[in-house]
Order: sequence, then structure tokens, then C-alpha cells
Amino acid sequence: MSSELIKFGQGNEACAEGAFKAGARFYAGYPITPSSEIAEIASRRLPQLGGIYLQMEDELGSMAAIIGASASGVKSFTATSGPGFSLMQENLGVAIIGEVPCVVIDVQRSGPSTGLATKPAQADIMQARWGTHGDHAIVVLYPSTVQECFDLTVEAFNIAEMLRSPVILLTDEVVGHMREKFIIRDQVKVIDRKKPTGPVEKYLPYQPDEDGIPPMAAFGDKYRMRITSSTHGPDGFTNSNPVNARQMIERLYKKIMDRADEITYIKEYMVDDADILIVACGYTARVAKAAVKQLRNEGIKAGLFHPLTIWPFPEKQLKKAALDAEKILVPEMNLGQLVYEVERILKEKEVFGLHKSNGQPLFVREIVDKVKEVAK
Repeated sequence: MSSELIKFGQGNEACAEGAFKAGARFYAGYPITPSSEIAEIASRRLPQLGGIYLQMEDELGSMAAIIGASASGVKSFTATSGPGFSLMQENLGVAIIGEVPCVVIDVQRSGPSTGLATKPAQADIMQARWGTHGDHAIVVLYPSTVQECFDLTVEAFNIAEMLRSPVILLTDEVVGHMREKFIIRDQVKVIDRKKPTGPVEKYLPYQPDEDGIPPMAAFGDKYRMRITSSTHGPDGFTNSNPVNARQMIERLYKKIMDRADEITYIKEYMVDDADILIVACGYTARVAKAAVKQLRNEGIKAGLFHPLTIWPFPEKQLKKAALDAEKILVPEMNLGQLVYEVERILKEKEVFGLHKSNGQPLFVREIVDKVKEVAK
């Protein structure tokens, strides 16, 4: 008998439910608008599920705590918004170099700094990709509906566990706070991290298998596990040898980029014959789809390319979708971020941006008017 539960709730609620369904049993965080509902729900539900909720003194400690919990063998996550996400960047780098799977949910708001704390924006797109320093790859998923908040949170944990890497779930205030019907699915694919099985004395915590990903022991079990923020060898001890440094950094990068197709999710709407292709994510993809419908009714062949995986950006898929389009429009709630990636990929196309950064969401009429302007 199915135990699927249909709810009418917020995107933030769906994110929390997705985390629980994926097996997350540890949350550490600091309340911050507009993500606080995730922490509130986790504080109630995790003890009921045999998990732990820990409210931290700040976001630096929050990120450190989920790294420690994950290294102890527990699926872990946190949620924040722009200012807190900034504070998490150093320890996000620790999770990357230490290959610690965890999920960070960033519900974006207007900035910089405190900015407009209750107003929407999409201005963390590049911070999610480049916020922590050094050469690295990162996986960032971006839902546009409440249902996608649930589904992509589950997927974020699966990718984190599969790749032994932190994963960012990027949403925005509109998606986080809107209410829609969503299903807490009964049957979901849940992936758990690969664990060592060989002799204890031969275990090296960063020695990859043929797939480029090392099995991960947990602190406290029979295998000796080490985590360091320094460049290290397969044994986990600091190693500054140039050959080792290159091999380690390249492996961390390749284990994600070589699986880009496997972890890429996109949606397309009326792209096959589109003269003008709109590229949009998150909340903006919702209004862009409505704009495409209106434009089609007015005889303008518009289409929508909607990436749900924004990093690694679905380069190959965008090139295919834009093959016959004459012009590209990238609407976003910032002064221009995603548009530069689209320009890089589609060098031979005319790419236009539609940027709004006043704490107000983009509206259908604004996208329709911009398409008409560039279509002349």
C-alpha cells in the first residue's frame, strides 16, 4: 500500500521533507530569513526520526558541524541565505578537499550584506560556483517549484553521497516561500556512500577506486579516517609534492566534471522551432514559461531552456537547444550572472540579458516586452 503523502506547503518545507526522505539525520544551522522554516521543521522532525538538530552560534560553526557529523557517518545538511552562505565558504572548501558529502541549502535574498532580508534575488549564482577559493568543481541544483524542492533535495544527497562531495541546493525567496501541492514520494532512489571493505591495515582514506572516488570510512569505526584542509596524499597526511598536488586537485575536479551528464537535469519548453530562446532558472523560469505561452499566442516563436543543474552548467544541452535560435535572452534577478556563462557557451549567438535587482521579482510582462524589443 502506498504511503505517499500529498501536502500543500512551502518550498522550504519540501526541502526539509526531501532531506529526511534521503536519510538525513543531522542538521546544524543558524536561523536566517528566508530559510528559517527549514531549521524550524528540522528541529521538530529530526528528534522524531532518531536524528539530531543543533542550533549553532553562527554559520561558520554550522558548516563545521555538518562536516563533522558526516565524517562520523551521518547524512547531514544545513540551510542559510546569502550572508550566512558567505560565512560558510571557508569550511565549504574543507568539505571539498576532505571529500565530505553534505548538502547546503541557500535560499537567496537581496544583498549585498543584510540587503533586503525578506526580498528575492538570484545573486548567489556565481558565489555558489566560485565562492570558496582555489581550483574546484561543485554541483549546484536549482528548483523552480515546490515539488522540485523535494525531488532535487533528495537528488542533492544522492549526488553528495555518490561523489563524496558537498552539494549546494540553490533556491530563492519566492520558491522557498510559495505554497503549492507537492508529494512526499513513497519510493525514491536513495544512494549511500561507498564504504571500505578491505583489510584495516591497508585502508587509505583518499585512495580512489577505479571510478576516481575513495571509499569513505567513518570516524569511530575500525578503519582509520583522517580529514585535513591541506593538500594531502592517499593516506590523508599533508603532502606538498607538486606531482601529488596536481593529481589530487585534478581528481577532485574530474570526479564531478566527468559525470556532468549523469547529474545534469534540464527542462525544455517549445525549443524545437524557437527563434528566440529564453534561458532561465529558479523562480524566473516559471514566469519565463508563462511569457513563452503569451508570445506564442502573439505569433512570436519563443522557447525556454530551463536548467535545474546550473553547475556544472549544461553546456552541451544548451548548445543543442539553441542550435536554430537566432537570439538568446537570459532574464535573472541580479545585475547579470548567468548571462555571462550563456555568452561564453554561445559565442556565435546574440545574447541579451534582462536584469532586475531591486528586491522585486521579474514579471511576465517584463520578459514579454524584452523579447519583443530584441526580436526587432
